[in-house]
Amino acid sequence: MKFQVGDKASYTQTISEAHVALFVGAVGDTNPLHVDEAYAQGSRFGRRIAQGILVAGLISTVIGTKLPGTGAIYLSQNLRFLKPTYLGDTITATAIVKAVREREKGGFVLTLDTFCENQRGERVIEGEAVVLYEEPTGARP
Repeated sequence: MKFQVGDKASYTQTISEAHVALFVGAVGDTNPLHVDEAYAQGSRFGRRIAQGILVAGLISTVIGTKLPGTGAIYLSQNLRFLKPTYLGDTITATAIVKAVREREKGGFVLTLDTFCENQRGERVIEGEAVVLYEEPTGARP
């Protein structure tokens, strides 16, 4: 079997002003907690925070590029947002294989424990993904 329970992969990135700005441009989330420092200073967070889904996107990077990698298709993802991510935080997204099922039609369905931790080792997001993986066959016309 290509994948085994316990297989693990991670991806690390520091969340910057540019990431937040690009995310705003891509999806339109202009919540002032993310884009207005004066507003955010008066909030429970005391300063600007990154969009939770932006941070969770790092899990997609792990799944699409590392485990299982090219050929992976999300079937589902649940998430729990545990702590805020501040601009300048370094986040490590991790996926760990929890279960593997071979498909009769070929490929695998993987259940993955997923989480993101900041530079202090605090979990900011956790959840579970179910992913279809089929071995890439190259470009199709």
